[in-house]
Amino acid sequence: MLQLEHLAELAARNADALSAKVAAFDLGGRRFDGNLRPEVMGVVNLSADSWYRESVCLTAESAVRRGRVLVAQGASIIDIGAESTLAHAGRVDEAAQNSMLLPVVRELAREGAIVSVETYHPAVTRACLEAGARVLNLTGTDRSPEMYRMVADHGAAVIICHVQGANVREVADLELGADPATMLRDHFARQIELATSQGVTRIWIDPGLGFYYRNLQDSGARIRHQMRVFLDTFRLRTLGWPTCHALPHAFECFGEEVRSAEPFFAVLAALGKTDLFRTHEVPRTRAVLDTLAVW
Repeated sequence: MLQLEHLAELAARNADALSAKVAAFDLGGRRFDGNLRPEVMGVVNLSADSWYRESVCLTAESAVRRGRVLVAQGASIIDIGAESTLAHAGRVDEAAQNSMLLPVVRELAREGAIVSVETYHPAVTRACLEAGARVLNLTGTDRSPEMYRMVADHGAAVIICHVQGANVREVADLELGADPATMLRDHFARQIELATSQGVTRIWIDPGLGFYYRNLQDSGARIRHQMRVFLDTFRLRTLGWPTCHALPHAFECFGEEVRSAEPFFAVLAALGKTDLFRTHEVPRTRAVLDTLAVW
């Protein structure tokens, strides 16, 4: 059972990281400054394989409509993906992804929304940035320099996800190590150096807690890992860049109340000083963050 004593011990052990500040930047006419306030990223899934049914949109019209609703509910960024990260989901090639993504990206960008595209394909990245996407949610490591250059050339931002594999669909076991935060910090330090060397000036880092590694299929092991990383997130701020977290579901614990899971994990992520919350439950997560801000 997580208790106050655990939080006090974590803070005391890493006191030097508690006051770390992260870079702020302008994007799409909005100032993102995690030192002042957290932001929320809403999700639109174009894949029928995505299990979070409330976020699935199978036509461009319904996807644009959901994007508008998410903005109205308080999402600062709309993250759109055309391929599920589930292990059993079908693969979607670059041409098919572009045919689904581009009409949605163009329309939401035309309406002024800050659009993020989740992909690991260079051709999809290029087409979506040209169509008006402002953020690449990079779910792979293959051809990273090329992807970073495209982001820089378009004055966009990148979410660098921690992926142990060529991409999110090609992962096996997650090597956790004795201290996941140290492992994550070392990984992100290398990727940040590579991204900035290619001219990228707007970065979030994402520990990748929603990805489907084989050795995290046991619910207890997975949830313990997720909770630990959420609370340790403030240690990653010493890298100087804000952190993004995709909020998980813990279906085994929440069951029929699974739509309450992401708001619950938002509390842990906020205690860890997360800067950007990726969620299917924008109004619930926004309410949690607004309530915590009252303190």
